[in-house]
Amino acid sequence: MFQWLSKYFASPSELFEAGVLGMNSRNFKVIAAYNKRRLYPLVDDKAQTKELAQKFGINTPRLIGKIEFQHEAANVIKIVRGWSSFVIKPAHGSGGKGVLVIKSHEGKKFITPSGRILTYREIYQHISNTLSGLYSLGGQYDTALIEEMVNFSHIFDNYSFQGVPDVRIIVYRGYPIMAMTRLATAASGGRANLHQGAVGVGLDIKTGKTLKAVMRNKPITHHPDTGADLSKIEVPYWREHLTIGAKAYEMTGLGYLGADIVLDAEKGPMMLELNARPGLAVQIANGLGLRKLLKRVDKYYPKRLSPEERVDFILNGKK
Repeated sequence: MFQWLSKYFASPSELFEAGVLGMNSRNFKVIAAYNKRRLYPLVDDKAQTKELAQKFGINTPRLIGKIEFQHEAANVIKIVRGWSSFVIKPAHGSGGKGVLVIKSHEGKKFITPSGRILTYREIYQHISNTLSGLYSLGGQYDTALIEEMVNFSHIFDNYSFQGVPDVRIIVYRGYPIMAMTRLATAASGGRANLHQGAVGVGLDIKTGKTLKAVMRNKPITHHPDTGADLSKIEVPYWREHLTIGAKAYEMTGLGYLGADIVLDAEKGPMMLELNARPGLAVQIANGLGLRKLLKRVDKYYPKRLSPEERVDFILNGKK
């Protein structure tokens, strides 16, 4: 475990010695070097991401419909007819902003996973806000995507409060190198967002088992709301999770990315979205620095392998 995790402050030299990748290094030495800006729309626009995923055979929640113009917002009931549950999200959103999950609905009454009842007018207003750019990157005009709700696996029943837990995998030059699962809490409002108070559990990249867990950058051992022992987490279908991350490299051309994956009870691992600028909190959740890992990939990891071969290398080769 990093010694600096037990402190509120650490000197730059301590962080460097621990192999921590800082924001400036990430931006200028990694993202600028390996992520061409013309490729950003492939992941910043979730509609494009979903279409690409289908072409590359990556499992992802089905798109039910999309609303691009204000006058189309009134069609929402018609669009979701036949779907008992669904999710509304901005095509250009980030950090989980603007994601509205509907567990069931009847007529003009919509119920969220927490039991809150929303009216048609509230759903309409949420879509209108989404289109106006309230939740999008840079406040740009946006599109509201309506997709199937993930029926997440009961394996994680006690590990997340209301929200769906996900796995974030950091992929560098096609290799999955670091991972964590993000667990919603009451403090995070049921969202798997670390900055809002979700729990981050570092996962061993070879096994998908817990390394350590943190909440608001402080080590913890049990979920604050459910009391579940976080040390017992072992993500099933781990190879499939890593393969999704590895395939995302060919799919997007991005040399450094974050792949967010959820586990559906019937359909297995599903890619929710990709991020061309993944945050650095994964280092705290793992108690490991990314900088030394990136150098190791550059120096020792073989080139020109298929996604499956890169996953084999991670699972069977040296860390």
